[in-house]
Amino acid sequence: MPSTTRKNSIAISSMFFMLGLCFGSLTSRMATIKGGLALSDGVFGSVLFAMAVGVVLSLPVSGWAIARFGSRVVGTVAILLNAMLLSLIPFATNIPELAILLFISGFSYSAVNVSNNTQASISEAITGKTKLPFFHGLWGLAGFVGAGIGALMMNWDATVFQHFVLISAVALVSSLIWWRFLHHKPEMEKTGKAFAMPDRSLLNYGLIILFSMTCESIMYDWTAVYFQDVVSADQRFVGLGLTVFMGAMTVGRLLLNRFVDRVGIRTTLQWSGVLVLIGMTMTILYPGLVSSVIAFCLVGLGICTVIPLVAGAAAKSSTMAPSAAIASVLTIGFLGTLAGPPLIGFLSETFGLRYAFIVCAMLAIGITYRAGKIPVAPRSLDADLEIDGLSRSERRS
Repeated sequence: MPSTTRKNSIAISSMFFMLGLCFGSLTSRMATIKGGLALSDGVFGSVLFAMAVGVVLSLPVSGWAIARFGSRVVGTVAILLNAMLLSLIPFATNIPELAILLFISGFSYSAVNVSNNTQASISEAITGKTKLPFFHGLWGLAGFVGAGIGALMMNWDATVFQHFVLISAVALVSSLIWWRFLHHKPEMEKTGKAFAMPDRSLLNYGLIILFSMTCESIMYDWTAVYFQDVVSADQRFVGLGLTVFMGAMTVGRLLLNRFVDRVGIRTTLQWSGVLVLIGMTMTILYPGLVSSVIAFCLVGLGICTVIPLVAGAAAKSSTMAPSAAIASVLTIGFLGTLAGPPLIGFLSETFGLRYAFIVCAMLAIGITYRAGKIPVAPRSLDADLEIDGLSRSERRS
């Protein structure tokens, strides 16, 4: 039989995977949903903004709820809600209905996200090992699986409802099976304030995530356009840059845990910024197909660890509850997802898309610089992360 720690890891992995599966499935059928309601690009963009608003507004509320009720309860309720909403979205018959459903979907998604990160940070504290990048890698892998299932369903002419109800059922069953194996550690989740102004270290972490998420959102929204207009890739390869970027992010997150444990968070984040800078400089100076594919791979490898590492570091805050600290830095970061893509559009109109991507190079420099502000060893696990009254060395014995 698996040990309790093993069951905890499987349960957390399941939560990350189910969240990614639901998200990937939804995004894979967005074009079908848009066409079904005959929405213009502008109107559909406004509807999608409702989902982004739900994500951002949920963050502080989720942090408070987790500090009060625990991440196991909040995460389980939120993933069940997110899964059920997925099967309801195909029934939206007008713009307000779709906007409301996407807003609630974004709200519940964010609650699961904060809960998952809190669970993973507890697992890191108990084991003394870096785990968040791996769990985030599972989310990325699930996104690929969800998109693949979406393509398969469209090939089989399955309706959006048939597709979504299948994914919802899988997520519901998985959540009901594994929820009781999630960590229940009130003594770790309810320490510190649920609402407080982030201290200097949290603000620094928030800036690092802001730079990272701005760059990441630009990659998601503009990579295909960049390969089409700047790289001038054949139509068959227009989507290659985004695929390579997302693949590098997923693989990096799944494999870099040991590297992080060996060199530390500060050095890893500094190297993250350097890799993004090298990749961006390469594709701006030499926007050929091969060089740009290599460049976007480097950007993916560079950006992949930032969010999980910073979320894990924020959870160790001495001034805020872990969930509230995670929510606070993610709130700062999500501002970048709102500002980044339109900023590139404005700069592209003025200077051209190729030179607009210099913004990503500047963001990479920001990641490296702010990472240098992280103390080399702010706290040791042996000294600070005492679990159930036992130090790490005592637990070994």
